[in-house]
Amino acid sequence: MPDAPLLAVRSLDAFYGDIQALFGVSMEVGRGEAVAVIGANGAGKSALLKSVAGLLRTRPDAIVFDGALIGGMPAYAVAARGIALVPEGRGLFPSLSVEENLLIGGQLKRPGPWTLARIYELFPVLAERRKLPSTALSGGQQQMAALGRALMANPKLLLCDEISLGLAPIVVRDIYARLPAILYEGASIVLVEQDVVQAQKAAARVYCLQEGRVALAGAAKDLTREQIAAAYFGV
Repeated sequence: MPDAPLLAVRSLDAFYGDIQALFGVSMEVGRGEAVAVIGANGAGKSALLKSVAGLLRTRPDAIVFDGALIGGMPAYAVAARGIALVPEGRGLFPSLSVEENLLIGGQLKRPGPWTLARIYELFPVLAERRKLPSTALSGGQQQMAALGRALMANPKLLLCDEISLGLAPIVVRDIYARLPAILYEGASIVLVEQDVVQAQKAAARVYCLQEGRVALAGAAKDLTREQIAAAYFGV
């Protein structure tokens, strides 16, 4: 069904051990769409991404991706279907070079537009530093490498967990300026963000989580600062 969302999360409950992190969360992501998930620390944003990526167990019918039930699938099977996660903290391998980190992302050999050459075109600084260890990169360059590694899997859906965290505003703007090119190539994007202004600029729709529940959802252009503040802080 071409009009069906690429991703549909349906009444998702998620747990870290015995602690419940998400309570009946529902959201959708269209094909070629950028959706932002905002909220304070502990709101459940990362739990949502980990559930979609197969890192937290869920009901099979709680997550539908590209028409298939994927809830509870192991992470490797989710990745093979076309979902790539850019984790909070980047998760680069410190003992490997920048290029080796990128090549790991291409191990699935999924067909698509993203090759090493295309990644270097998107992030020229990575080409300049490709032989250096990932630890030699700045924070912003490491984030670019983490994004590049995820894109090397040629995902249909790119999950980005706090890609602006700890970076200078000018670096954040530089990274976010690359997102339209990623969307242009056909991928959908879910952005988990604490930076509300950045999220509203980058996404077509916004979901706000508060204590593991959806407190607000709507088109980014239609949500007011007052609405977002009330949902964000639960006031």
